[in-house]
This record gives sequence, C-alpha cells and structure tokens, in this order.
Amino acid sequence: MTGVQLLTDDQKAVVEAVGRIIDRFDDDYWRKADEQARFPVEYTTAMAEGGWLGIAMPEDVGGAGLGLTEAALMMNRVANSAGGMAASSSIHINIFGLNPVVVFGNEEQRRRFLPPLIAGKERACFGVTEPDAGLDTGRIKTAAVRDGDVYRITGRKIWTSTAQEADRVLIIARTSPIDSTRKPTDGLTLFYAPLDRSKVEIRAIHKMGRHAVDSNMLFIDGLEVPVADRIGEEGQGFKCLLHGLNPERVMIAAEAVGIGRQALSRAVTYAKERVVFGRPIGQNQGIQHPLAENWMELEAAWLMVLRAAALYDAGEPCGAEANAAKYLAAEAAFKACERAVMTLGGMGYAAEYGVERLFREVLINRIAPVSPELIKCFIAERVLGLPKSY
Repeated sequence: MTGVQLLTDDQKAVVEAVGRIIDRFDDDYWRKADEQARFPVEYTTAMAEGGWLGIAMPEDVGGAGLGLTEAALMMNRVANSAGGMAASSSIHINIFGLNPVVVFGNEEQRRRFLPPLIAGKERACFGVTEPDAGLDTGRIKTAAVRDGDVYRITGRKIWTSTAQEADRVLIIARTSPIDSTRKPTDGLTLFYAPLDRSKVEIRAIHKMGRHAVDSNMLFIDGLEVPVADRIGEEGQGFKCLLHGLNPERVMIAAEAVGIGRQALSRAVTYAKERVVFGRPIGQNQGIQHPLAENWMELEAAWLMVLRAAALYDAGEPCGAEANAAKYLAAEAAFKACERAVMTLGGMGYAAEYGVERLFREVLINRIAPVSPELIKCFIAERVLGLPKSY
C-alpha cells in the first residue's frame, strides 16, 4: 500500500485483513451485481462475519472501537478493488452513519440498535435529503407530530441508499414549524425509525451507475415511531447530525482515493501489455504523463484524508481538512477514472475491462454528500474569512 510507512503495524493488519475478504469478490461478481441490480449480500455477509461492520463502533456494543483513521484505511481498501463504490456504499452507513446514535443515543438505544447492525442482522439507511430542499437541510418539509408515546412522520425523502434492503432508517423530520424557530435548522428531530413498508413506499431511482446498491425515493404517510426511538432531544436533530458530517466527508474521500487507485492500476497494467506500432503504449509519454499526474494527485489527496482523520481522532477541529480531503480526493479520483477509460481506448468503453463501471461510479464522490461548489464556499468563508456568498 502506498504510504504504508506512515501506518502502525495494527493499521497495516486492518488493511491486509480487509483485503483478504474483498479480493474474494472478483470482476465477474461485481459485473453481474451491477447488471442485475442485485444487492451484494454475499459480500456484506462476509464483511459482517469478519467483524468489520463495527470497526468504529464502541467495544461495549460489539464494535472494534477503532478510530476514523482505521475506518478510512478500511474503506480505501474496499474501494480499491473490483467492487469500487458499490462495495463501499453497501456498507458505508455502518461505519459512521450511525455516529449520532453512538454519541446522542441513550444506553438502552445503543444496546438495542447497534449490535444487530454490527452483526449484519439488520440493515439501515439514511433519510435526510428531500426533493425540494437538497443540501438546504433547514428547509425540509417532512414532519413528525407527537401523539402520546409515538410520533407520526409524513413527508418525502430522496436519494436514500439501501432502503430496499433496510430494516430501519435514520431520519430527520421537523417537529416545530419553521416560522416558530430562531433559525431554519432549529426544530428538527432525529429518529432511528422502523421502516414499515405499510406506511412507506420505497421507489427505486434508475441511475447512471452503482446499480448493485439501490437509491430510492421514500413516500412516508403516517409512519409511527415510538418516542423511545427518538435520538437526542426533540428539536436538536440537526445538531445530532453534525457529529457525523466530518467523518462522512473523510470516508467519502478515502473511498474516492481507493477507486481512483483501482482505476489507475488497471490503466497501468493495460499500458504495459497493450502493444501498438511494435511497442507498449505505456512507453509513450502521451500515456505516461497523465497517469503519473493521476498518481501524484491521488497521493496528495490521500495525505489530506489522513490528516483530517488524525485531527478527528485527536478531538481537534477538522472541518476545513475534512472538506478539503473530500474535494481533492473526488477530483483526483474522477480524473484517474476518466484517464483509465481513455488509456484503454475502445476497450475502456467495454464492460469486460471494468473501468467504465468505475468511471460511472466515481461521480458519486464528486456529487455527494456535498457539492464541490459548496466546499469551495466553506473554505472561502471559514478558512479565508471571506463574506458568505449564499
């Protein structure tokens, strides 16, 4: 692994152990899962059996109790495989998605919710984004109305991954009207709700790539959620969510570097083997130089990933570094995947070689969970001190 000299022996062992599992699932497995839009159950089961779904969960609920750095190393290795973002996305929410439950859930909730997730007996999904709100979370319209010991939730969510497979949804809803709050993000409440199909219609979104992991629109009509499944205090849901934002950016960045490295590796292999005009195409600087640039950009992004993760694990502020890591890694990965397709030429367009699938999937890292434009705004305002532009 590039940069391995920076890692402890235990961290190296994490990468190697995860690699032994993910490498059992080859191109043929992931190509079929993508073509059939079939969730990779065999792979997620293997990861659960290996104990990796709880890498960052507390030890007292069955997790490994490791940090964001180890989680980033793991997910980088997962994405640097034939599985790409499909392999990453199928287990992504397990890693830090339920961090609000870890931090703000009470002892009973942590012991009830986390062990089944770690063991792979339950699956979760994430319900935040809405069709009319996008990244403006304070403007969501999904409402939760309390009635005794339950809340009834009604509204819509979009881009909810793995909802077809999930048993529960970590969902944020408005419990106070927006015009009664001091700011738009007040009055939002977080729930870890049972995904009752009689109250929630889950409609798959047909999309460009990552077909093995479903993305969905949720139509919610009177979903009953016990008060006991509310995470944190009523009206404090957005503050709960914030505890998962920086780790998620770091995770997406780590995965981006992974898929970029996988694409680069495939391009380099092809460039060594493909002979045109009596010489391997990798002997030509027109092939060499772009691939060399890809390597440098991916390595630079990876250093920012490790820096952001180290700051988080040390309890230090890491908003700028986490956002920068996400931006740099996503851009570098996109360029690497695009260059892999171009290096293979016509065969890069063929499903057989796998790079076209990586190229389709890497767009996820640029788009989600925050756009590159908003990251630039964040850096301009919070780091450079420039006035807010929106």
